[in-house]
Amino acid sequence: MIPARMHGDCKKLVLLGVLLGVLWETGGTQIYYSVPEELEKGSRVGNIAKDLGLEPQELEEHGVRIVSRGRTQLFALNPRSGSLVTAGRIDREELCMGAVKCQLNLEILMEDQVKIYGVVVEVRDINDNAPYFQEGELEIKMSENAAKGMRFPLPHAWDPDIGKNSLQSYDLSSDTHFSLDVQSGADGNKYPELVLERALDREEKAVHHLVLTASDGGDPVRTSTASIRVMVLDANDNAPAFAQSEYRVSVPENVAVGTKLLLVNATDPDEGSNAEVMYSFRYVDNKAAQLFELDCNLGTISTIGELNYEESGFYEMEVQATDNAGYSARAKVLITVLDVNDNAPEVVVTSLSSSIPENSPRGTLIALLNVNDQDSGENGRVTCFVQRNLPFKLEKSYGNYYSLMTDTLLDRELVPSYNITVMATDRGSPPLSTETHITLNVADINDNAPAFSQASYSAYILENNPRGASIISVTAYDPDYGENAQVTYSLVEDTLQGAPLSSYVSINSDTGVLYALRSFDYEQFRDLELQVMAHDSGDLPLSSNVSLSLFVLDQNDNSPEILFPVVPTDGSTGVELAPRSAEPGYLVTKVVAVDRDSGQNAWLSYRLLKASEPGLFSVGLHTGEVRTARALLDRDALKQSLVVAVQDHGQPPLSATVTLTVAVADSIPDILTDLGSLKPSVDPDDSGLTLYLVVAVAAVSCVFLAFVIVLLALRLRHWHLSRLLQASGSGLAGVPASQFVGVDGVRAFLQTYSHEVSLTADSRGSHVIFPQPNYADTLISQESCGKSEPLLLSGDSVFSKDNRALIQVSAYQVFS
Repeated sequence: MIPARMHGDCKKLVLLGVLLGVLWETGGTQIYYSVPEELEKGSRVGNIAKDLGLEPQELEEHGVRIVSRGRTQLFALNPRSGSLVTAGRIDREELCMGAVKCQLNLEILMEDQVKIYGVVVEVRDINDNAPYFQEGELEIKMSENAAKGMRFPLPHAWDPDIGKNSLQSYDLSSDTHFSLDVQSGADGNKYPELVLERALDREEKAVHHLVLTASDGGDPVRTSTASIRVMVLDANDNAPAFAQSEYRVSVPENVAVGTKLLLVNATDPDEGSNAEVMYSFRYVDNKAAQLFELDCNLGTISTIGELNYEESGFYEMEVQATDNAGYSARAKVLITVLDVNDNAPEVVVTSLSSSIPENSPRGTLIALLNVNDQDSGENGRVTCFVQRNLPFKLEKSYGNYYSLMTDTLLDRELVPSYNITVMATDRGSPPLSTETHITLNVADINDNAPAFSQASYSAYILENNPRGASIISVTAYDPDYGENAQVTYSLVEDTLQGAPLSSYVSINSDTGVLYALRSFDYEQFRDLELQVMAHDSGDLPLSSNVSLSLFVLDQNDNSPEILFPVVPTDGSTGVELAPRSAEPGYLVTKVVAVDRDSGQNAWLSYRLLKASEPGLFSVGLHTGEVRTARALLDRDALKQSLVVAVQDHGQPPLSATVTLTVAVADSIPDILTDLGSLKPSVDPDDSGLTLYLVVAVAAVSCVFLAFVIVLLALRLRHWHLSRLLQASGSGLAGVPASQFVGVDGVRAFLQTYSHEVSLTADSRGSHVIFPQPNYADTLISQESCGKSEPLLLSGDSVFSKDNRALIQVSAYQVFS
């Protein structure tokens, strides 16, 4: 049975809970509702939309929801009506057992404004519980010599309702031997006692059957009954007595199972079997019965289950001591459970943003956390923080709610994501902690332009390359992510030699590979300056440029070009004169050649490929100078043919040849004499030559006078050429020297030879005077070489069979 005193003590705990609830309400704005218990599921509690200043349809738009702490939700939101409704059956006695005022607290979260509203729902009691006896049947043993007026405690009824709906009165069935007396305890509960009104006579009646009725004050009234059987025993006139009427003990909640908490002791002044006392729980609630055990012989109370301060911090029970005669005594046992810091703080993530842009301002909300500790006192006080090396901070927002927000600007390129550890630590001894891990991704924005791997690029390509040849690959890296990091390459528009740059090269927009669109010629241009642009694919694209220098490498694709002697265009053969008195090393002429290539491809070497008189002449390997290798002899033929080859140093080498004709004679008459001694040629061309010689000899006399005029013309022409060379001297200064530099670095100079010719009617009396060479030392430009007339003996020579010749000689020029 439940003692009446227990009901009074529970009311004190309820008052304490109400006081704590009032203090909690002062923490922020609260909404108050009152409903009766036992409402059906979906019953309306209150118009939450109206109290929040919203329309029903705006609840979902503002993200209004009930914040759950992990317990069963008793209420729900009806989005159509905007009302707070019951989510299930609400039993006041189950939720607030023994409390005078039952208030349920919940929080309403408005996500878009990150606001918390406290809601208090008071559950009003209805008379839905009848009083009940824990012991439906009770047997009382009374000695037949029991004194009149002796009192016997009866079962205590328990009614979980409160106020007038709770237990109000007891009634006892009619019996002349007994009456009912109800005592009011200090805790306000009513305790029924059976009073002996008349002496018992076992021989008259050994058993008395009584019915105890408990009634509440509800409308309608609810009642409950207990059967009492009184057994009349033989004389035993002393009842047990406890050493103290109330036993108190305090025990920590982490005490081991089986620990003896206290010893209750009752004594009986009778002797023998009438003094033997048995202990039992007269009243104990269901929770306490599962945690404590009373030894019926020794009176020790021990734990049989694990105590938990968070479930209940106080237990009250009554112990009864009974002797063999049925006399009994009772005592109250109060067990206080002391809190131990055995619960770590709980952190519940109420609202969370898993990703934020990297340009989010300082103070951007990331998550809303609810921190709670089931312990009490210092053990329940919690400190919450994040690591100091992270750009985040925690601020307390409302009650036990914390806001996790950014403390600085974030940069995805430095840290793309964060693993945030929120540490909650209580102030117990030792303190307990809880770690909550939150993953936050930093979303990318296009704040970085592509950057090339090099400050500038240089590339080399051989000339005569195939079209479409790959030249070089440029690479730009963008530290952004996704489309913001997709790089596209292009060429900055420009022109080269009047043509657009895009007609020479192209670039793959995806890979950055540069391709040649045409075959390059080193002789046309040797380098190409480009600007490569890289831009990303962001919403507002960013770009950067890099310079690229493309150098065309020379190949040996040009054969040497012989500038002197130039082969006459009229079919005649140029002739070089060498006096028979020439000493070894005499400079006869010089072969001048150039190569349009560069480097070793333009290094030239000269060699004598073929000669009509081997060993008579030699050619300078690097200079191209044709000199006599020995003294000229009388037996040496008048006409000497030389084939000179010019070859570059490329791979493979290229070459060119030139044929030189050298006339060996000390004077013109000697030349004519020697020519007359030559055997007639059987070649038809030789017969024609003979005809020309005959005509020449016949015309010598006529030409003699004309020779004086020709000699004067030569003098004038020589003077005119000197003036031209002096006038073009300044123009030749700008000509690239590289066009005339040979392997040995010796430049070619213009060398002028003047010859005075005297002719008489007698051909044998005619003579040629070879003065010393006159050097003009003038550099010949590429243009003058390309456009000049052949620098050979001008005029035609006609010889007759009788060795008479009319020779028209003009000044000629050779290079030394």
